[in-house]
Parts: sequence; structure tokens; C-alpha cells
Amino acid sequence: MREAGMNQARRGRPRDAQVDERVLRTAAGLLLERGYNGLSIDEVAERAGVAKTTLYRRWPTKDHLAVAVVARLQDDDGIDDTGDIRRDLTDYMEKIADALNRMRSAGRTAGRDDRSAGVVAELVAAGARHDDIGEMGRQVYARRNALALGLIERARLRGELRADLDAAVLLDQLAGALYYRVLVTGAPVDRAYAERLVAAALDGAMNRKEIPPCP
Repeated sequence: MREAGMNQARRGRPRDAQVDERVLRTAAGLLLERGYNGLSIDEVAERAGVAKTTLYRRWPTKDHLAVAVVARLQDDDGIDDTGDIRRDLTDYMEKIADALNRMRSAGRTAGRDDRSAGVVAELVAAGARHDDIGEMGRQVYARRNALALGLIERARLRGELRADLDAAVLLDQLAGALYYRVLVTGAPVDRAYAERLVAAALDGAMNRKEIPPCP
């Protein structure tokens, strides 16, 4: 009995998913309202009604908490498969653009016009500062990419896309262009850009018989 009790003590109590949800929801609100600099673990703990020690055990730095918030938001955002690869990829790129815009404008005055990447750049830097955060980010993107790659693969099997298409390269072309504009050029990303981006990429990826004739 004593050995069983010691084993149970070593394992500890299971993590409370409700606490995680409450903390991440509170942190998301603060991050979007105040930006990265305005996010405080102590204030999140107070607003969420959780002991600070509980937060620090789960997320030892603000970097860890911010990345966990974004991972949670991404997991909530699904990928639709309507059977029309052009529409579905455009919709997905628009979702990525919306998420990037939400993060780049977090904490800024409405209507402010600048080209800063805002929280997007902070999250990339966090992954560079902490190896475990970098790995967390890669796992998040691996889950998201698996969904998008499945979408592309099903379109390839339907004959919409070339049989020899490299789905990973196509996805890199699309998502990479959005991140490049936000992180490097500061140019806007929106539905119109997503449409142009997908159209340009699919011109080289579509099965030739599926490309509509020029008017």
C-alpha cells in the first residue's frame, strides 16, 4: 500500500483541463487587447482565478503562454472540404490571413497604419529563444499541415490536380507567401490576395484538362 501511495504521489494529480481552458481564454483576451507587451502572467492568473504557481508550472514564461494561446486558437479553426480545391484552398488561406492580421494588430489603436508584424514576430522570436517552444510550434503546424495536405491529396485523387503534384511544396508556396508578406514586407494579406495567390499556384498544379479555357 505504501509503495502504491508513493507511486501515486510521484505521478501527481491529473492536469485540470477546465483550468487550462479558463487560463487560455483569459490570456487570449489580454493578448488581443493589449498585444504581446501587455500580456502578464500575474494578471492572467488574477483574472482567471488561478494561483500564479499553477500558471508557472504549466507555462514558465510569457513566451510559453502566448504560444499556447495561439495553438489553442488554431486548433479551433477547421479546414473545410467542399470538393472544390480552388475554393477550399482560398478559404483556408483567408483563415490564415485573418489569424495573422488578428495577431499583427493586437494591442494597436484601431485604424493605425503601420507594417509591423506585431505579435506574429514575437511568437517567431519565442520559438527561437526556447527550444521547447520551437518544438511546440512545429507540432502545431504539423497538425494543421496534415489537414491541409489531406485536402490537397483528395483533390489530386479526384483528378483536379496533377498526379505528380508535390502537395507539401504547394502548401509551402501558399502559406509561406502569407507569412513572408506579414513578417518581411509588411504588405496586407486578405481575401483578395488569397484568391490571387491560390490562382497563381494552381495554374501550375491543376490537371490541364481541369483548367477552364480562356474567354
